[in-house]
Order: sequence, then structure tokens, then C-alpha cells
Amino acid sequence: MGFDLAQYLTEQKITVEQALETLVPHGDPANLYLAMRYSLLAGGKRLRPILCLASCELLGGQQAWALPTACALECIHTMSLIHDDLPAMDNDDLRRGRPTNHKVFGEALAILAGDALLTLAFQLIAERSPVPADRIVPVLVHVAKAAGAPGIVGGQVMDLEAEGKQIPLAHLERLHSRKTGALLETAVVSGAMLAGAKSEALDRLSAYAFKIGLAFQVIDDILDITGTTEKIGKTAGKDQAVQKATYPSLLGLQESQRFAEGLIEEAKGQLAPWGTAAQPLLALADFIIQREH
Repeated sequence: MGFDLAQYLTEQKITVEQALETLVPHGDPANLYLAMRYSLLAGGKRLRPILCLASCELLGGQQAWALPTACALECIHTMSLIHDDLPAMDNDDLRRGRPTNHKVFGEALAILAGDALLTLAFQLIAERSPVPADRIVPVLVHVAKAAGAPGIVGGQVMDLEAEGKQIPLAHLERLHSRKTGALLETAVVSGAMLAGAKSEALDRLSAYAFKIGLAFQVIDDILDITGTTEKIGKTAGKDQAVQKATYPSLLGLQESQRFAEGLIEEAKGQLAPWGTAAQPLLALADFIIQREH
């Protein structure tokens, strides 16, 4: 009997949603927590936390070891979406099919909600992870790099600077490896680190994650052109409207699709040593290339 990805995603998503609900309660100031929870609990694929849980279990760890870090990564991802949607950034009105955070709570509170989610992430990893400290500290460092200037923040700056310009393909890859790929990579690697993985396994998983992260962004670029606002849950055609550097703008749609498919096959090749034990990560790689939103 084959691996049932739909069932796996449903079960893992429920686990993550329940943990997020518990770990990010209501608090004071009430409006701040409302703004945090508005975006954090708005649904989504929960791909990053699920990847974290899957890699931890692949390396012999328990789901509970990685769950706080998995939720922390979703906090950071949500922060990046809140800030990315701001008028000073991508200036978007829709996210996951409903008004963006700043449209509901105002720009100032949206910025602060993102800040609070970012700092909460590190608290969750440090305070809630039921593994030895010598595993937690490297995870904190890895996550901090992915969230900061070497990762999301640096990638966002590169993205803003590239608008309206023709940039080389290699530059676009560096941009997206930071803005999108860094957090996906740290999701996979941190899960394995919490399970006590050694360097060879971490290298393979890092390579796998780098390639699926890049493929994820390529598909995002394609869906911005081929998808509808209703299906993708955000404003379709936005990249073209602001002359954003994308893979389709450099390679065309068909070549971009082929490029993404090649990345996924290369990513899956990195998992060969684990055989059928890697089915969740193999299926998640396929999910990235097949998604419609």
C-alpha cells in the first residue's frame, strides 16, 4: 500500500494547528495578540513545520522533540508574510484569501505583531524543546541565520532592489535561496538536529531542502501568472504589475516548470540512503511541484 500524502498532511496539520493554538494564547495587550493570532491561525499549508517534524522522525527522533521548533518556524514564516504584505514592501491587500494584517489592524500594529512572532519563535525553541541543550543551541543559531540578514531579511532587501531590473539567473537564485529557501532549509535541518543527526545526514538533508526551497519559489512565480486570486489566496499577477524579477520573466513558463521539476528530482535523490523511510519527505517534494496555491 502506497504512502497516503493527503492523510499525512491532514494529520500533521492538525497536530501543528493544535500546538499553535496552545503555544500562542490570548494575552495583553489584547490587540497585539489578536493581530498575531489573526495571521498565525489563518490556515495555510503548514509546510515548514511539517518538514521539521518529518525530518526529526526520519532521523529517529520523536515528534514531540521537534514540535516547539516546528511551531516557531511557522511564527517566523507568518512574521515574514505580515511584513512582506506591508505598503513599504509588496503592498498587498490579500493573504490566504482574506485581508492582510495591516488592512485589519493598521500598519503599526502589523509591524509589531510580526516583531512579537519573531521573538516568540526563539522563546519557544529555547523554553519548550524537550531535548538536551547541546542540541537546542545549534538549532537556535541555524534558525537565527535563516530569519535574519543571511536569510529572509537579506532576501527581502535583494527582492526590493531587483524590482524593475533585469538581473542574472544566478542572482535570482541567491535572492530566493535567502527569501524563501532559507526557512525551508532550516525546517528540514533543525528537525534532524533535534534528533541528533550527524554531519553527513545534515549535509544531504540541507541539499534536499535547498532544492525544494528553490522549486517552491519557482512554482510560486508560475502560479502568480497562471493562478487566480481566489485559488492562490493573494493578488494574482502582482509580480508582473510591479516588474518583479521572477523565473518566468527570465526563463519563460515552460522552462521554469522544467527547471522546478529537475530540482525536485535532484532533491529526492539526496534521500536515497534512507529508502522507504524517507517517504514523507519524498512525497512532500512532489507536493511542492504539484500544488495549485
